[in-house]
Amino acid sequence: MTDIFDDRIDHGPRSLEALEARLARDLDLLTLPPADWVPPQDGALDVAIIGAGMAGLTAAFALRKVGISNIRLFDRAPPGREGPWATYARMETLRSPKTLTGPALGLPNLTFRAWYEAQFGRVAWETLHRIPRLQWLEYLTWYRRVTNPPVENGTALTGLTGDADGVTLDLAGPEGARRVRARRVILANGRDGLGGPFIPPFWRAVDKRFWSHAHETIDFAALRGKTVAVLGAGAGAVDNAAEALEQGAAKVYMLVRRAELPRINKGLGAGHPGNVLAFHTLTDEQRWAYNQYIAETGVPAPHNSMLRCSRHANFALLTRCPIEAAEPEGGRLRLRTGRGTVTVDHVVLATGFAVDWAQRPELAEIARHTLLWRDRFTPPGQENSEFALHPYLGADFEFLERTPGAAPWLNRVHAFNFAAVLSHGKVTGDIPGISAGAERLADSITAALFTEDYDHHWQRLIDFATPELLGDEWTEAEGF
Repeated sequence: MTDIFDDRIDHGPRSLEALEARLARDLDLLTLPPADWVPPQDGALDVAIIGAGMAGLTAAFALRKVGISNIRLFDRAPPGREGPWATYARMETLRSPKTLTGPALGLPNLTFRAWYEAQFGRVAWETLHRIPRLQWLEYLTWYRRVTNPPVENGTALTGLTGDADGVTLDLAGPEGARRVRARRVILANGRDGLGGPFIPPFWRAVDKRFWSHAHETIDFAALRGKTVAVLGAGAGAVDNAAEALEQGAAKVYMLVRRAELPRINKGLGAGHPGNVLAFHTLTDEQRWAYNQYIAETGVPAPHNSMLRCSRHANFALLTRCPIEAAEPEGGRLRLRTGRGTVTVDHVVLATGFAVDWAQRPELAEIARHTLLWRDRFTPPGQENSEFALHPYLGADFEFLERTPGAAPWLNRVHAFNFAAVLSHGKVTGDIPGISAGAERLADSITAALFTEDYDHHWQRLIDFATPELLGDEWTEAEGF
């Protein structure tokens, strides 16, 4: 183990100011970002990025590292509220190990660890178990400040279409509705980027006053003294149950359909560079099998999250407990389950997200034209799997046409959100692989822009006339 008291060890900057100076020095030594090389085209952006959370910020800086700076990020949230961290995320700490470098893109002084140690010291880092959720948001806010991308907050995408030469974005923001033209678009819009909360059909018929989805705003304070049921077996269910308990709920039931709670995070078994860097090169059958297996085995809540619930005497976990019926009864909701009947005041559905194109009307043109996994490959008997509606993406995260020639602009739009997991693995939104995904995306966009502008770059080569030799560096030999 590192000797944190050894004076010979560089303990790093002792303030954010010093850290930022060191980061600036790193960028200077690496000559980053390089000079712009993409020729401007009729006022269009080279790249528009939808979303300024972790994925959007990482993609933006990865582009700037390869000399693409005519970009802009659009996020519907106000500054500092991008992503899930201050909204529906309710865990105390991140689920990822603290040692992951996340969006640092290979720069040590851009890591969370560097940011943390600059403020709290090496000893505090060594004793830290996992990263507090809101502290991660503070780090991302700092990341945005030091990488300085052009972000427009309070601006929502309302429509997306295009032609063979580019993409047209309809936006609604503080200045009203407007259109922006871009050569490429990155959808870095999160876990619900191509859909929204998954609501089981059964619950759509139940009066909404009796239930909430875990990924919407919930007034937990209003549940003080109430009986709450949380449906689900994953980390989200545990986090919401804990929130209800800590806000004073009289009783919280966590109702799980599975025979037992998942205990092993199979995803960690795939957390190595081979999987991160090469998942997209696997066959369709292999990629489907990986994702389906992890989904079927389930992802458990972290150890500390489970203890957050079980330390409350008024918490009850029930497995083998599917909901068979839900009926209003005297202002409450009577649940008939596989293990009996319970009456509750409110139900929280921790049922995750789904690719559900109907929940994203702004992406209607993509939904109409894009190739889905069900169009390309589904194993026998799994035609109704949740994965069937995921987009079948190309090697550069790009959408592909279902009917060739019907939407020639579609491959100019790149899915850098959770819906890319089936095609590319977890490199578009999860902390472990976000840098690798962003760098591969930036490389692919670099290649696309360079080849599209070949004539310009060829002429630039022909026109280049800065002499290396001036003619006075030597004397011609005579006598031959």
